[in-house]
Amino acid sequence: MWIFIITEVMLFSGLFMAFTVYRSMYPQAFIEGSAEMSIALGATNTIVLICSSFTMALSVYSAATGNRRMLAIFLIATMILGAAFLGIKFTEYYQHYRDHQAPGVWFDWRGRDAAQVEMFFVFYFIMTGLHAVHMFVGEGLLFTMLLRTAAGSFSARYHTPVELVGLYWHFVDIVWVFLFAIFYIEGLHLHHG
Repeated sequence: MWIFIITEVMLFSGLFMAFTVYRSMYPQAFIEGSAEMSIALGATNTIVLICSSFTMALSVYSAATGNRRMLAIFLIATMILGAAFLGIKFTEYYQHYRDHQAPGVWFDWRGRDAAQVEMFFVFYFIMTGLHAVHMFVGEGLLFTMLLRTAAGSFSARYHTPVELVGLYWHFVDIVWVFLFAIFYIEGLHLHHG
């Protein structure tokens, strides 16, 4: 799992570095794009994922102590929080699409530097979309852990898969914290959304 996490870190690091390069080339356009982010939705999603990290940690603890009932409860809670995150994220995607901020032929920016602001949204949709894919994978892994819990596969002596899924889930949560910082916080002082 650690090798997989390292490859994921490299993937996201490359995207963060590319974002940083473009951000340094077009600082004002990226600030304007960031000002269009819904800080309320972004902050809510951040809180949701922090709570999901807590419930995932409680899942691992429950598995380590052999408490199958609590393991199932905390896995379900983590899945619900993950689904809430995705629901909020897709609501936000819809709002950007509705406001003609989704990159492509429908992108319509009335201010200066339209192409550069569009590049901000290209990064936003690619990076948060890739994160959402990882969230879907995490949801599938959590569901698999729930099925295995119901089948009695885990005990205080054997719960490694739950720990590995927890490691993956925490990684995805940490990535979101960085995404929140670069996409939402930057333009907060110009906030429109």
